[in-house]
Amino acid sequence: MEFRIASDELKKALYRAQGIVERKTTMPILANVLLTANKGSVTVTAFDLDIGVVSEHSADVSKPGAVTLSAKYVFDIVQNLPDAEVTLKKLANNYVDISSGSAHFKIVGMAAEEYPKLPKEENAPLVQISGNVLLEMIKKTQFAISSDETRYILNGVFFEPQASGKVRMVATDGHRLSLIEREMKGDFKLKSGVIIPRKGLMELKRLLDEAPDAECHLGFAENSALFKKPGLTMVMRLIDGQFPEYQRVIPKEGEKVVLVPKTRLLEGLKRIALLSADKSNAIRIGLEKGKLLITASNPDLGEARDALDVDYQGNDITIGFNARYLMDVLGVTDTDEVSFELGDEHSPGVLHGPGDRSFTAVVMPMRV
Repeated sequence: MEFRIASDELKKALYRAQGIVERKTTMPILANVLLTANKGSVTVTAFDLDIGVVSEHSADVSKPGAVTLSAKYVFDIVQNLPDAEVTLKKLANNYVDISSGSAHFKIVGMAAEEYPKLPKEENAPLVQISGNVLLEMIKKTQFAISSDETRYILNGVFFEPQASGKVRMVATDGHRLSLIEREMKGDFKLKSGVIIPRKGLMELKRLLDEAPDAECHLGFAENSALFKKPGLTMVMRLIDGQFPEYQRVIPKEGEKVVLVPKTRLLEGLKRIALLSADKSNAIRIGLEKGKLLITASNPDLGEARDALDVDYQGNDITIGFNARYLMDVLGVTDTDEVSFELGDEHSPGVLHGPGDRSFTAVVMPMRV
């Protein structure tokens, strides 16, 4: 195998691989990428047995072939090459010579035949989607994914096509829930929803961030998801299990509803959370006539209070919340104002855009 390729092209492919390849693994080859040179192009494959990304790049191939190399070390090398082009040449015993300008490296590789095969993807009916819409849906649900590995069903986002030509994505960690519904026409041929794992979702977000306007296709087959855009294919295993009945967690309209300026509320929460108890980020949200109060007290530091003017004429109430959970929602909200619905001190808070529940977040109360 021997080929010459633009350094930036190879760097882009190796950068994509960094989040996928396994650094600490009982299978050393999973720390590698598979380089396959064919006539006029090179494909770079990264696969950790759950997520695989294959990208194709134009190259001047003088000798076809394949080899696997350390994703991390070759990426570090390519980042620091002196020339705009780099030549890779496979030597005996899977060594690879990497040369660019005055720089030469001889790297230990592993046989391409040992690299695991990606799951088959033929049966996935692909639907053309808007990369910008999918990117928005990921950003507005990712913060609510559970990181508790013992609750693996919650370690991903529930992707659920609706009968109305829309798709709903839902994430929850048991303390908060985020739901977004957007138009995504096309038949995914799914009997019910599927759970996309967190790691796969984050890699998908990275690929969408590169070029959200590129033509994108998404499909599902048995227990895997398939994403395609020009020159790139991503396949990932889905989480096998039943997502909880999330609709039961979302309250009907709260008894007390206030419209709050998003930026002002976010700034107030950041200020008051400075004095909240360390790990719990506990603050109190209070409502009284014409005011929304944010307060916190810490026996070691003292107390903090901020007041926002709101249109509220109901009874006084105070509810404890994790400030970080509220800030996560406000950080991805697009509207200038947010509708904040509250019940009693045992009921969750609900945040959404004024008059629009297509993006809704639910935050459970806490004892403060």
